[in-house]
Amino acid sequence: MTSFWFLNREGAGLGRVNGHHQENGMENMTLFEVVKMGRSATQSVVDDWIESYKNDRDIALLDLINFFIQCSGCKGAVSAEMFRHMQNSEIIRKMTEEFDEDSGDYPLTMAGPLWKKFKSSFCEFIGVLVRQCQYSIIYDEYMMDTVISLLTGLSDSQVRAFRHTSTLAAMKLMTALVNVALNLSINMDNTQRQYEAERNKVMAKRANDRLELLLQKRKELQENQDEIENMMNAIFKGVFVHRYRDAIAEIRAICIEEIGVWMKMYSDAFLNDSYLKYVGWTMHDKQGEVRLKCLTALQGLYYNRELNTRLELFTSRFKDRIVSMTLDKEYDVAVQAIKLLTLVLHSSDEVLTAEDCESVYHLVYSAHRPVAVAAGEFLYKKLFSHRGPEEEGMPRRGRQSVNGNLIKTTVFFFLESELHEHGAYLVDSLWECAGELLKDWESMISLLLDEPMPGEEALTDHQETALIEIMLCAIRQACECHPPVGRGTGKRVLTAKEKKTQLDDRTRITEIFAVALPLLLAKYSVDAEKVTNLLQLPQFFDLEIYTTGRLEKHLESLLRQIREVVEKHTETDVLEACSMTYHALCNEEFTIFNRVDIARSQLLDELVDKFNRLLEDFLQEGEEPDEDDAYQVLSTLKRITAFHNAHDLSKWDLFTSNYKLLNTGLQNGDMPEQIVIHAMQCTHYVILWHLAKVSEGSSTKADMVTLRKQMRGFCLMCQSYLTSVNTTVKEQAFTILCDALMIFSHQIVSSSREQLEALIYTPDSSLQAELLNFILDHVFIDQDDDNNSTDGQHDDEASKIEALHKRRNLLAAYCKLIIYNVVEMNTGADIFKQYMRYYNDYGDIIKETMSKTRQIDKIQCAKTLILSLQQLFNEMLSDLGCNFDRSSSSFCGIKELARRFSLTFGLDQLKTREAIAMLHKDGIEFAFKEPSPQGEGNPPLNLAFLDILSEFSSKLLRNCYTYFSRFMTFQMALQREDCWLPLISYRNSLQAGGDDDTMSVISGYSSRGSSIRSKKAKPASTGKRKLPEAKYVSWAASWGTLCSTDAVWMNREQNVQTPVMMPSPHLSSTVLRDPKKMRPEESYMGVYNEFLIGHPSHCNVTWMLAQRQQAEARQQQERASMQYAKMRSHMQHAIRRSSGLMEDDEEPIVEDVMMSSEDRLEDLNEGMDFDTMDIDLPPSKNRRERSELKPDYFDPSSIMDDSVGIGLLLRVK
Repeated sequence: MTSFWFLNREGAGLGRVNGHHQENGMENMTLFEVVKMGRSATQSVVDDWIESYKNDRDIALLDLINFFIQCSGCKGAVSAEMFRHMQNSEIIRKMTEEFDEDSGDYPLTMAGPLWKKFKSSFCEFIGVLVRQCQYSIIYDEYMMDTVISLLTGLSDSQVRAFRHTSTLAAMKLMTALVNVALNLSINMDNTQRQYEAERNKVMAKRANDRLELLLQKRKELQENQDEIENMMNAIFKGVFVHRYRDAIAEIRAICIEEIGVWMKMYSDAFLNDSYLKYVGWTMHDKQGEVRLKCLTALQGLYYNRELNTRLELFTSRFKDRIVSMTLDKEYDVAVQAIKLLTLVLHSSDEVLTAEDCESVYHLVYSAHRPVAVAAGEFLYKKLFSHRGPEEEGMPRRGRQSVNGNLIKTTVFFFLESELHEHGAYLVDSLWECAGELLKDWESMISLLLDEPMPGEEALTDHQETALIEIMLCAIRQACECHPPVGRGTGKRVLTAKEKKTQLDDRTRITEIFAVALPLLLAKYSVDAEKVTNLLQLPQFFDLEIYTTGRLEKHLESLLRQIREVVEKHTETDVLEACSMTYHALCNEEFTIFNRVDIARSQLLDELVDKFNRLLEDFLQEGEEPDEDDAYQVLSTLKRITAFHNAHDLSKWDLFTSNYKLLNTGLQNGDMPEQIVIHAMQCTHYVILWHLAKVSEGSSTKADMVTLRKQMRGFCLMCQSYLTSVNTTVKEQAFTILCDALMIFSHQIVSSSREQLEALIYTPDSSLQAELLNFILDHVFIDQDDDNNSTDGQHDDEASKIEALHKRRNLLAAYCKLIIYNVVEMNTGADIFKQYMRYYNDYGDIIKETMSKTRQIDKIQCAKTLILSLQQLFNEMLSDLGCNFDRSSSSFCGIKELARRFSLTFGLDQLKTREAIAMLHKDGIEFAFKEPSPQGEGNPPLNLAFLDILSEFSSKLLRNCYTYFSRFMTFQMALQREDCWLPLISYRNSLQAGGDDDTMSVISGYSSRGSSIRSKKAKPASTGKRKLPEAKYVSWAASWGTLCSTDAVWMNREQNVQTPVMMPSPHLSSTVLRDPKKMRPEESYMGVYNEFLIGHPSHCNVTWMLAQRQQAEARQQQERASMQYAKMRSHMQHAIRRSSGLMEDDEEPIVEDVMMSSEDRLEDLNEGMDFDTMDIDLPPSKNRRERSELKPDYFDPSSIMDDSVGIGLLLRVK
């Protein structure tokens, strides 16, 4: 009988007396339940099992067998009778019959914390079991033989749960045996050493009895080692060599993970080419988790430098594959591949070539941060970790320091990577491994300000620019403590230690650069790019230090330098950087505010006074402005606009002067475009600052009226500029109009701001039409038609990308108006119809717009989609005429667009049923709207549109045939000419849509009835809906009526469609079901047969289809057999011709559940082994009689026989 284990409620342990339970205060539990609960120490569980094994090994072993069966999720149990009289294969077959695979889950795959812990408990149990039995029980030739035989049989099962669980158990068993073998090897070495020491003694001191004991012990250890070798060979050849290429990725991953453990644990026996080849082959696996296990296994080997010499051949053979895996589509795999190459680099500098290293270098710019950080560590190891003897004794910081040279190296690398100009990404990649170097700002300042020493090469202008950018990125990284934009999911919560480091770094940055920044600005004041980066540094200062550190004089120097920069430069980037610097320094919380505010006000007063004076002269009537006046106005306007972005300049009343400037340009038409653009932008800022003041509630009614008047007048001005000749001006007017319409839309009164209702501005139809026409004329154009590229360089790729980026921004601005209901949703039809043509450029924007509009109003969105198709159809008619060919590219393009639109509705037909119905309604009306220009008797002009509309029929939840029949006359139904085919196809699509729901019920029952996995008749599941027989008969009758009423139609079509039974799916278990035992729900087959008998034509068609399917199946089987034999012959010839087992890197993984089915390959297995190698543990270091290791299978000169080919042949499906 099967014995049970029990666990007391306090988790005290397991116990049994004379094979019976102690039930006072105990809870009866099986061994599986004890391990699953995990409340008892594994050691005590194993000790109690060993005690029971010593009392009755059959009963204890039966418990262990049932433990593995239950761990696989099987509800059956092996009885004592089965254990005594049945072979393992018969037991496994019996358990397969009782296996319930309906759920598909088993302990190793179940979710939840209990089952996650179960896997570790399961593995721990096997390891402890072998460890506790290693001195006696595992050598009794009973327990281990039975367990290995069972696991080998289960690992060859077609049931995934058996195969997965037994493979994991076998691999953990093998790992435990490797540990035992290692201990035996150590003991043998110690015994041998003791024997040699005793034998070398002089005769007078030599103890012969001790020599005999040591010889006897060595012999016993040798016998034990031979036993362990046999066990490991059985597991390796019976399980590993088949399952490392299993169809299930998890099983393959287990095998590779464990072989890595063996090679690391017992390198003398397993770290050779005979085992490394499996890892090398599997690096080509299709699944990322398997490739990941290969890399982690190799990392454990390369980490130990003592093992590097044994890996040289493997490294040379598979180095290229490892390098290519740095670009793996799975980021986790790429990260581990880079880390592995870092270990390879650490072991030897000569293994990786310059090309190999360069393929890793560029990954420091990857958007995926773990990949970039791993590449940064590789870069640091390669370029920065080696120090020559000449660097000993050099200062730690400064121009002549070690860090100074490393900073130069970083700059050189940054400049050499020409494809990347993102210093923030490089700094972030190196931050974890080279943070101390990147925080050496003193050395960076010294490189920029100090004169080079005699014989030292000074930095070039380009190198200084790169160094300033790297310095800025390092300061930003230290102060913000998060990755740059595009790398990372957002800001994370900093720990207390990280916050302290952040504050310390910020204090140190302020102390250093408060003194150095004015000097740097003075030196590089004329260089716009350098100044722009330097002016961003004060944003990261701790401004309190200016007061506490007595650095006011340096603040004054900084303000003077900023003023000089504003006077010298007119570049927008430089001016905006100056504006943001003033904004950062003008913080009312700090005592320096008054000093900075005075300097800012003085600067702005001078700028505004100068602008008003220049503008008055510039707009004088009767005088033509010269270029110098225009330049002065433009440069001053640029400075004011840049400052107005971050500072409130309302007190200077800039609206009047800018509006006057824009009005004059509109009337005369000769205003320079840059002046118009900046005047628009400045006026826009004036209105926004006025709105911010009104929103605060501190304004009067007069302010509200003034703002409303200014806003509407400015919008009309921008609308007038939409018809300007200059494209840049039109783009600026369009962008500002879209922003203004969004800001002053109905959304302005949200968040309890009803007082702003008077400011709502709704665009009229003319403005909406002008905005839409601008989009159609300036966005939906080909690249070659865009004549607005920078500097006229049409062939420059960067210019094309920039132009595309600008057009995407314009389209996104207009789509926001549609999404927020600022313009009519039907205007989106002109946007949606461009979806296919401009998919590569704007597909994501248009698709997101469709999704958002559907969320707002499903029905209106559907009407907009069908409107876009109607517009394209009308355009096609105007181009091709009414007698167009439906196979033309234009018509097929519209059909494909309709199919794409249909896919956007998703799978939930309940949510979209009203929208789809409205779409069909509008489409049907459009198709029959225009009569034929050729008179009566001819199809309507737009009838072909029904062919396009049929793409949406599959989304119908209810039939639109009734509405369709209102338009289709009796004469139309009788037409069969080609011009009437759209009507026929659409009618059929509606009928098919109505039939699909019923046919899906039949298919469901067919699938359920044919996917039987057990010999036992199981009760019908109460959780699934079933079609009652009465309702099914009613449905069959209605189907018969439908067939009889449509007999004329069916005969004319000559295309009889009979509901054919769905083919039965393949069984996933190894046992076929007894046909006599049927489930209750299979009774519907009788009804179905009666329905067929009542319709002879359907019965004949079904019979003919069945005969044809059987004939095709036989032909396919014969072709497969011939192909298999031919492939076997080719594989054997190829293997004989090959010069080595490692001739090809890739070991293909064929998607087949049974990789080594005994029934299918029984004829191949005769006289052939699955592998040519036996596990042969190495001899002890002091023993010379043991054989040497197996030959190197990487060596091309290795001789192979036919048996080697079975490993490849078994993987052929």
